[in-house]
Amino acid sequence: MKKIFLSLTLAFFIMSSVLSNYAYALSEIPALESKSIVLMEPVSGQILYENNADEERIPASVTKLMTLLLVFEAVENNECSLADVVTASAYASSMGGTQIYLAEGEKMTLEELIIAIAVGSANDAAVAVAEYLAGSEEAFVALMNTKAKDLGMNNTNFMNPNGLPADNHYTTARDLSLLVREIVNKYPQILNYTSLKSYTLREDSKPFELYNKNKLLWWYEGADGLKTGWIGEESGYNVAATATKDEMRLAAIVLGAEKTYDNFYDAMKLFNWGFENYTYQKLFAQGEEITSCAVQKGEQREVKLVASADIGILSAKEEQQDLRAQLTFVDINAPVQKGEILGIVKVYAQDECLGSYNVCAAEDVAALGFFGALKRVGSYFFS
Repeated sequence: MKKIFLSLTLAFFIMSSVLSNYAYALSEIPALESKSIVLMEPVSGQILYENNADEERIPASVTKLMTLLLVFEAVENNECSLADVVTASAYASSMGGTQIYLAEGEKMTLEELIIAIAVGSANDAAVAVAEYLAGSEEAFVALMNTKAKDLGMNNTNFMNPNGLPADNHYTTARDLSLLVREIVNKYPQILNYTSLKSYTLREDSKPFELYNKNKLLWWYEGADGLKTGWIGEESGYNVAATATKDEMRLAAIVLGAEKTYDNFYDAMKLFNWGFENYTYQKLFAQGEEITSCAVQKGEQREVKLVASADIGILSAKEEQQDLRAQLTFVDINAPVQKGEILGIVKVYAQDECLGSYNVCAAEDVAALGFFGALKRVGSYFFS
């Protein structure tokens, strides 16, 4: 199909200095204790800092982020509902470690089990969910590994849905950053659960209080996720953390801290450094109209193109960038479905492409039928 190019000049700068040639020096990264680290801005995917990012590590309960992702992907695809009732199997109830002590045959809604995973890091709940969605733990683990490959997590292998000790169960900080980015950008509702500090299960029978192990929810303003993990010296203390400040979100993947709480201390240091040195400018919000373009053979002559996700640029503070956006789209023929990807916006500073983002149709456009086409031809003729 023929490509059409449309250039949009953005009427603003990312700047806080009037000096066009000002060279801004980032402050020095603080001393960190953890063995493997990534600090990322998840909208753009830009990595601000990394150390041993590709070193294979044992994720422990950070594994459960993939379990949560697959649950919400299934909900989105109408394969299940948060209100579904799940019956715990004998196998699920046999899990050790952190758990909610599911009894064989006990029933809970899928949402309650999600909360048990996100807040209480319950190993039994993770297996119950896995069996419900895929029929068996083994089948669910296969889905986990397939999804990991789809996300580009090429140095990851899962052996269970909860992170309990298992041979050949590993990942890397870089791979986990890809998983976190998928959650933040496509399933942000997961943050509604991971940000809960506590929750009471079985409130009407035998109340069981869950307490979130993510200390950042108390210690760091703006923290809202995601998951901690520890199964002894072999894993160290892990956390995949997220926090927002001034409409900017950062994600810190911190693996292998040797001392209790050092994973949280490192995450806070990373957040402070990132928020101090970088700024995020949202250019288009998700769903915001960017332009409209002609539709061939459609009942409507034009369709609005909107951002399929937030479009933004990360830059060092004090750094000035004159930005422009170029929209590329193909000839568009009806029918068009709402949400259909129709083009790409690329954001440039001078000649450097800073990011590429999908744009999609804001509405359905039906194909023009025979009589509609005849009427349109007639209107052209008589006009």
